[in-house]
Amino acid sequence: MVGLFGGSFDPVHHGHLIVGQVAAEKLKLDSLRFVPAREQPFKTGRHRTSSEHRAAMLSLAVRGVPGFSVETSELTRPAPSYTVDTLRQLRDREAGVEFVLLLGADAAVDLPAWKEARQVMELAKIFVFQRPGTPVPALSWITGTVEVPAIDISATGIRRRVREGRSIRYWVPDSVAEYIAAHRLYLDPE
Repeated sequence: MVGLFGGSFDPVHHGHLIVGQVAAEKLKLDSLRFVPAREQPFKTGRHRTSSEHRAAMLSLAVRGVPGFSVETSELTRPAPSYTVDTLRQLRDREAGVEFVLLLGADAAVDLPAWKEARQVMELAKIFVFQRPGTPVPALSWITGTVEVPAIDISATGIRRRVREGRSIRYWVPDSVAEYIAAHRLYLDPE
């Protein structure tokens, strides 16, 4: 089974990586792919950096981690990024592979409103992990839940720290912090 963990990753942080590691272990995934969205439909116009920057930071964050990689298929298609299109593209490219879609409880709440939501359920098993302050919704299409540590790190908080000139050490991998500084990301007000 191949896990797919999608999102903005604006920027990727240790919370994302810990959730990915725990889910990969608990679900006994063969591999886990982080899938940066070109533009999430529910966050149109709200990404703070380009999809290329976000994918580059993800690549730095997972470099050298066995079984982790970055899936860039959404970056090759026009925005917005729809999960159903990604799953269809992966199914066509990798026939016979079983995909597991990992969602935070906050994203799972919106699942019924996703483009072709029922088709998403048919193309992948859906596992949900709890997010601080958001319970896992009771939806029949959720295959199961994954208990993960409650780590209250947010990309919004990281961007605020950068804007305020404060350190983001320990919030993000060192390579990501260096990338943010080198490219002068997140300095503008949101």
